[in-house]
Order: sequence, then structure tokens, then C-alpha cells
Amino acid sequence: MLTETEGRTAVKLARATIESYFEGTGKEDFEPPLGDFDLSPVFEEQRGVFVTLTEHGLLRGCIGHPYPDSPLKEAIVDSAISAATRDPRFPPVGKDEMKEIVVEVTVLTPPEKIDAIPEELPELIEIGRHGLIVKQGFYQGLLLPQVAPENNFDALDFLSHTCLKAGLSPDAWLTGAEVYWFEGQIFKEMEAGGEVFEEKF
Repeated sequence: MLTETEGRTAVKLARATIESYFEGTGKEDFEPPLGDFDLSPVFEEQRGVFVTLTEHGLLRGCIGHPYPDSPLKEAIVDSAISAATRDPRFPPVGKDEMKEIVVEVTVLTPPEKIDAIPEELPELIEIGRHGLIVKQGFYQGLLLPQVAPENNFDALDFLSHTCLKAGLSPDAWLTGAEVYWFEGQIFKEMEAGGEVFEEKF
């Protein structure tokens, strides 16, 4: 678990990364502003992380590393730039837009396959606590823990929407798709560039 101070640093690093990326002229030689922060040892640990951008309460970009495949600081930098410029659902964020955008960082526990028969899954999933990954063949979809409470999903809705995110039928979790769960610690700005708090459901 990250402390509040570490969570604040994670969000500020994500925002500073996007803003300095926009300031630079050559994107290829972009240097993330890691030296501007006093990073505790947790930022060297391999962690999964997602960066979410919202504008006036609406999603503006969300990309991350589902698995702990790189140090947290590098995963935050990569996810922040990707959320702002590479989310295929949205046009790239404009430099001036950052004044309106709230930055959110979710640090993940490693995903684990749920060891249960499909019919038991809805009883095991805790809304607000668990995020889900559904996999089948080349298809994979992920929804963060905050998605279910923010959209008033129950466990059945959450399973179905994760399947849809993967490009599968909504009942794929019943018919052979693998379901994994993970937990996330959510830190976000109260307003664009404002104070950072830990969101709990």
C-alpha cells in the first residue's frame, strides 16, 4: 500500500509528465521529470498502474499497465503520456486542456485468476474493491475497481461489461473465458491541478 504522501507524489508525477511532454519540442528525446520529485523506494518496485484523465466529470483518457512489468515510476510516466495521447477512444489531449483535466492514478495489486466455478463469481466479487480482467484467446478486457461503483454496476453488470470491453459476448464469463481480479489504490485530484486525496468506495 502507498502512503498518502506517496499517492500524492504519484499523481503529481503523472501531471508533471504530461505537461512537460507537451512543453518539449522533440517527443523522441523526452526526458520525464523524475528528478523533480523525492521518490520513495516504492516507486522502484514493479507495480501495475493506470492513469485516468477526466474533464468536467467525463472520461478523457485511461491507459495503464495491468501487470507489474516495470518500476512504478516508469509505469506512471508511460501510462500518463499514453492516457493523454494514445487512448484510441479519444483525440489526443491538447496542451491547454490540462487546465481542465483531473488526473487520477490507480496502483494495482497483481491480477490473480479467480479459483471458482463461473456460477459462483458474482457472489465473490466485491464492488468497489475488485477490478476485473477477462481473457479468452487473443481477447482481453480490464475494468478498474472504481468503474463499478461509479456506474452503479452490481457484480453481474461488472462481469458483463468487462467481457464487452474484451470484445466478447457479455456472458463469456459463464462460457469459458478466464476471469482475474485485482485491487487498486486510487489517488486523484479534487480539481484540475488541485489537492490529491485517496478515493475509497
